[in-house]
Parts: sequence; C-alpha cells; structure tokens
Amino acid sequence: MMRHLTHADYTTMAWANGKGRTVEMLRVEEGGRLKWRLSRASVVENGDFSLFPGIERNLTVLTGPGFDLVGEGLHLAARPLMPVTFPGDLALRAEGVSAPSDDFNVMTARALPRPEVAVMTGRAQLSPGGLLAIYALAPSTLNDRAMESQDLILTADTARVDGQVLVVRLMG
Repeated sequence: MMRHLTHADYTTMAWANGKGRTVEMLRVEEGGRLKWRLSRASVVENGDFSLFPGIERNLTVLTGPGFDLVGEGLHLAARPLMPVTFPGDLALRAEGVSAPSDDFNVMTARALPRPEVAVMTGRAQLSPGGLLAIYALAPSTLNDRAMESQDLILTADTARVDGQVLVVRLMG
C-alpha cells in the first residue's frame, strides 16, 4: 500500500483560534473523533496556540528561526528540524518570534501510542510497522519514486528514502 499526496490534495483552513491558517495534509477520524492529523502552519507573531483537548501534539520547525512555546510549567524551544512534543490541551503561547517560521504538526488522539517523528537527510531504509508518513523537505525519492518538496507519501511497507524528509511513524 502506498498513497502519494501532493499540494493539490491538501486542504487550507483557519486555525481553531482564528489567528492563522493551516494546510491539512492528512486527517483520519474514528467514531467521529480525531485519530491522526498531519498539517503545516506558519507562526508569524507571538500568540496563543489553539487548544485541542485529548490530543497529543508534535511540532517540527521546517523553515525560519523557530520560537519558544511557553505555558504553565512548560517552556519548549521549537528550533529548526528538532521535533518537540506537548499536550494539545495545555494553554501555550509562541514567544520570541523574530521572523516567520513554518512548522509541521502531528496530532494524535491521547489514547494512541506517541508517534515517532524524525528528520532524515541522505539515504535510509525504514522498516515496516504502523503507518509511515514521509514528507519531502526537498526533492527526494521513496522506493525509487520521485517526490517533490512538500509531497507526502503514506506506506505500511519497507521504505527506502534518499533526500531530506520528515518521517512520522503512526501506531494504533
């Protein structure tokens, strides 16, 4: 099974808090509730993050300098190509925004195992297990299939990647 998504397959929508826009690449619901969501967004100014009760979040800054995520009892440095995780129902603010930063977001229902998220550059072989979501950060290949920047391929099979990609392994 392999599904290749491009920008034409994505949906652009307003943030839950109305202060920005998100490009949703994949959304899977089960029983009318969010199971998984993969999206991109731009953080262009200091401000509150939307709340998502019952959801675990993983954010990776793809371009720009990054920013800090600050909330009660939590201070995370969201820096380029370094995934950070946080609960979706914790009130957080983006602070220290000095220039726009584009980020890749993974949201999963809290009851599911946490996703594995990694940025890979060069050649690698990924073993099967769960659903692999491979997002091209630059022109790359997956099992000899060409990927343009911002393409997303979903597979449950062994994946040979070459290029610069963000890999998400979703379980459950």
